[in-house]
Amino acid sequence: MREYLLVFLIAATVTYLGSGLCRRIAVRAGAVAQVRERDMHTVPIPYLGGLAMFFGVAAAFVVAVNLPFLGRLELVRHDAWAVLAAAGVICAVGVLDDLFELNALAKLAGQILAAGLVVALGVKMLWIPLPDRIFTLNDASSIAITVFFIVLCTNAVNYVDGLDGLAAGVIAIGALAFFSYAYWLTWDQDIFRATTASLITVAAAGACIGFLPHNFTPARMFMGDSGSMLLGLLLATSAISLTGQIDSTRLVDSGAERAGGLLPAYLPLILPIAALALPILDFSLAFVRRTIRGHWWWVADKQHLHHQLVARGHSHRNAVLLMYVWAAIISFGTIAIGMTGQWTTLILLAVLILIIARLTIGPLRRSRPAG
Repeated sequence: MREYLLVFLIAATVTYLGSGLCRRIAVRAGAVAQVRERDMHTVPIPYLGGLAMFFGVAAAFVVAVNLPFLGRLELVRHDAWAVLAAAGVICAVGVLDDLFELNALAKLAGQILAAGLVVALGVKMLWIPLPDRIFTLNDASSIAITVFFIVLCTNAVNYVDGLDGLAAGVIAIGALAFFSYAYWLTWDQDIFRATTASLITVAAAGACIGFLPHNFTPARMFMGDSGSMLLGLLLATSAISLTGQIDSTRLVDSGAERAGGLLPAYLPLILPIAALALPILDFSLAFVRRTIRGHWWWVADKQHLHHQLVARGHSHRNAVLLMYVWAAIISFGTIAIGMTGQWTTLILLAVLILIIARLTIGPLRRSRPAG
């Protein structure tokens, strides 16, 4: 655990210190978010926060693979370098978009390139749990599902990046939840504590925490696509790598007395979705909404979840904090259900959801009648 804490602090510190430098580079290079009709900020804000986050993650990975505990396993070292290479590609695509505003197809091509690099370097989905057995994927299915999952997560985080501090905070919470589960799983299964999933998620959480002082409202800089796509790739690959390092059949056996024996095996795939529940929900709603209106899914609008919260009367800060709470309830609540499988956990979670739902819906503005 001490080495994981060191990785977290390195990612946070390098990101925090690097953000100031990247902000100056963004201003000189013209990578600045101008004010558009759909945006929530009112003055131009520099991009390239994602570049600082990449530096933080890269520094954390370099240190980690040279530590006596985390660097001991060849599989962890290999997967870490593979993910870092893909992260560099997708961050570069994001930087180009922040500078030159690439079209949607160009960004999609960059995302597929990064996902393809991950697969080519051997990090891919290996199995899918079914109610009565574990389904092992063949090469073609493994490649297709891995690429799709990475592209989905990448775009989902990109869509939720709409308020100061929103994406960084939500992903930090999701990453910490996933790290907690991955570390607990190694303890529960009595296997070696070092996994690629734990390394990726703790580094991603550190980078997000290090960036938040620059990004929380009022933001001094944005992560831009270089950051949102980077975070999506990191969470996706953390889930994918876990399927190659955990024996899911043992999860079913050890969980037979907990949650019916099925949920523990599903958690490695469910939890990444739970950690990204708000971004994925926002992305799905936007896709449906724009399709119904006859628009392409990448045509931006001002009806995302965070826009709806502000429209209901929440301040920017309160809207972001509410999204944080929802992210924590969904991600950590999923872990609690998987670990305990008890009705009391479900009841407590339901009560929390009702309370937060009331606070979320609460301050709806109503116009007063004339006269």
